[in-house]
Amino acid sequence: MYQIQFLKIFQGANTKAWEFEIPPHPSVNSLFKRILDIMGGIIGLLILAVVFIPIAIMVKLDSPGPIFFTQERYGLYGKTFIICKFRSMVTDAEKLKNLVKNESEGLIFKNKDDFRVTKIGRFLRSSSLDELPQFWNVLVGQMSLVGTRPPTADEVIQYNQRHWQRLNVKPGLTGEWQINGRSHIKDFEDVVDLDLQYQSKWHPMYDVFVIFKTIYVIVARIGAF
Repeated sequence: MYQIQFLKIFQGANTKAWEFEIPPHPSVNSLFKRILDIMGGIIGLLILAVVFIPIAIMVKLDSPGPIFFTQERYGLYGKTFIICKFRSMVTDAEKLKNLVKNESEGLIFKNKDDFRVTKIGRFLRSSSLDELPQFWNVLVGQMSLVGTRPPTADEVIQYNQRHWQRLNVKPGLTGEWQINGRSHIKDFEDVVDLDLQYQSKWHPMYDVFVIFKTIYVIVARIGAF
């Protein structure tokens, strides 16, 4: 059976739509993967409960504004959901984005010395602690422990059909991009290559491998800024 994908994205005056059929990726209906996600989601939320108060205090003392940053993202087959992270930038970061040079190519935005990132934010990002609230998205099934980076509307509206294939699996807290360079990957086409590589290599135990390698990458602080 094929999954019919249909998506309309409204971005200002622009509208873009796709409709095509693809075979469902085996990870989507994997019971093992879902059980792994539930277990990981519970463990992640327990860790969040332990570190929440000290992180919240640090975020508030470092920069005025909310503790969390929320944003609409696109997940499996283009279904939208809201992610939540610990805030790592100043509150008016989006308004200041045009003052920051994009050091990446394509549909991603990166700058190693982005002045909008707070002092505590740099620590949270390099340690991936800012991602902890997303374990809720994993637990409820909007995300997976392992998958692709969930894009924003301003990215997806510029996708071609090859890019769209990234969303044939659930978005993940980690993935090939996380264990193969993280912030040092500066070309969006390389990100797409890694995401499609994950889809071709996937089997249930491969997720376990990616999770353990992610832990190593985070502890060793490889490739993040």
